[in-house]
Amino acid sequence: MDITVNNEPLQISDSCSVSQLLEDHIQLKSEGIAVAVNQSVIPKENWGKTFIGSGDNIIFIKATQGG
Repeated sequence: MDITVNNEPLQISDSCSVSQLLEDHIQLKSEGIAVAVNQSVIPKENWGKTFIGSGDNIIFIKATQGG
């Protein structure tokens, strides 16, 4: 299945949840991360029940410190 993650194409074998995508494919820790799927922000408590489909556009934003 072809998806786009942070404007980069990515191929994954099966549909997965946002949580699974983060852990298994992107390998990011969930702390300080915001997620949007097809321009809709997904609350963290819904990551495990929000599934990625073919053609979806996923954006991960990591909070950073600075000034």
